[in-house]
Amino acid sequence: MNLREKAALETHKKLLKIGKKLIIKNGLQNVSVEDITNAAGVAKGTFYTYFKRKEDIVYEICREPFGEIAKRFKNSKETDINKKLYEYFNDFMYEIQRYGINVCREWLRDVITPANVTDSKDTKKWQYDTQTLLDILNFAVKNGELKQNTPTKILTHIIITQLYGMMICWCMSDAEFEPSKWTKEFCEIQLNNILKPYINKH
Repeated sequence: MNLREKAALETHKKLLKIGKKLIIKNGLQNVSVEDITNAAGVAKGTFYTYFKRKEDIVYEICREPFGEIAKRFKNSKETDINKKLYEYFNDFMYEIQRYGINVCREWLRDVITPANVTDSKDTKKWQYDTQTLLDILNFAVKNGELKQNTPTKILTHIIITQLYGMMICWCMSDAEFEPSKWTKEFCEIQLNNILKPYINKH
């Protein structure tokens, strides 16, 4: 990587960091491109070298941590499916909570209507998360922890709607509860009951 490429990378990181900070604090609707570039000390045109619109910052800051979570759990050596799913859900909701309700609302506002999203990585977020969970359940079947007749596709859709439902309820309630706490209660009460008929007893 030459000096020009390094400088471009640093500028991108700087815009992303400052944009994230402003959006978390004020909400996307109250942040302009000028606010971001002024705080970063760069010209307005520089912003459009790296992003098509300010909404792209929301997608980019949300994309990386969830990709890392999915990768980590697909390769996890944890064999207790209840523990594995609890850790997955807990990490997932931790990232939602860490970035704050303003970022969550902006992300949901667009991805709930995929035609509004210009980047195919974000239009496929639902499918990506669903496939990640399905892979975890299928691995548990292959590993012998879940029975061979486990309806992994049906369970995936039941469970993923709970996970997404928590995000939506968090936004609709104006953050009256902690997503991580709801995740723990869901896993201890509902998830255990959902999986119980399919757990292989060793």
